[in-house]
Amino acid sequence: MSIKTILKSTVAALAFASAGPLFAQGTAIDTAAFDALVARGPVADAATIASSTWATKIKQAGSLRLGGTQTSNLFSLLNEKDGKMRGFDAGITQLLTRYILGDAAKVQFTQVSSSTREQVLINNQVDMVLATYSITPARAEKISFAGPYYTSQAGVLVKANNKAIQSYNDLAGKKVATQAGSTGPAILAQFAPKAVVQEFQTHQEALDALRQGRVDAYVTDYTLLLNALSLGTGDAKLAGAPFGAQDPYGIGLPKGSDGVAFINAFLKKIEADGTWAKLWTVSIGQRTGSTTAPTPPAIP
Repeated sequence: MSIKTILKSTVAALAFASAGPLFAQGTAIDTAAFDALVARGPVADAATIASSTWATKIKQAGSLRLGGTQTSNLFSLLNEKDGKMRGFDAGITQLLTRYILGDAAKVQFTQVSSSTREQVLINNQVDMVLATYSITPARAEKISFAGPYYTSQAGVLVKANNKAIQSYNDLAGKKVATQAGSTGPAILAQFAPKAVVQEFQTHQEALDALRQGRVDAYVTDYTLLLNALSLGTGDAKLAGAPFGAQDPYGIGLPKGSDGVAFINAFLKKIEADGTWAKLWTVSIGQRTGSTTAPTPPAIP
């Protein structure tokens, strides 16, 4: 998924809020719980750092140079009051920084976009890019990816009082919104071929159609729906579990970097000790009404 898509979804949901009660206010992240979780993160020993050229370079520099974003409500959002970024991506970054440097705050931030992510790595402007960055064959030709650390699929959004739609299996004969030019139409053709599909040009238009009752459901990327829910007041809900093909998010690194093995070992560590699930809960679950953390994606 592109950073631009995440940003557009946040802006769209905020604009949508002014039109009515659905998604009118957000559920803020528990900053104390987030900060405490990061502060309890593991710290690598000297031998572990020395085993990686990539980690050793960061240790010697005294800071981790991050290519990221600070506008995604669930994944990495800047709190202008205290100057800190919080969210799932931000948490992974800070935990990794603490793991290498012993201090989660030692991050040098560079804003990236979907068109600059590979180039900042190629130009050695950053040590890594962590920004809801989908792993694709085309990107993997230019850079290397650690992870995946998160995956997304398709999801179904309905109004909170809708009891007829419990999952995509209940979409037959229902009016279902999706975005033109996205994977939504193909996913619906595969999983809900009898749905009455209405394609909209933007995320906002689809949300608006749901609010106004012009459609019964909205099918799009699950992460976008979670982001919309995090800006809401409980007037909408997810119907059933995510479905369809997996969209893996990875951590971009310079091509051939041994940081891939180092970060993968770190990800396995925080998954095994429960930190990954706790980070998901405080960053996403508690803010979207999701009570059960998903299983982390398998790491090669």
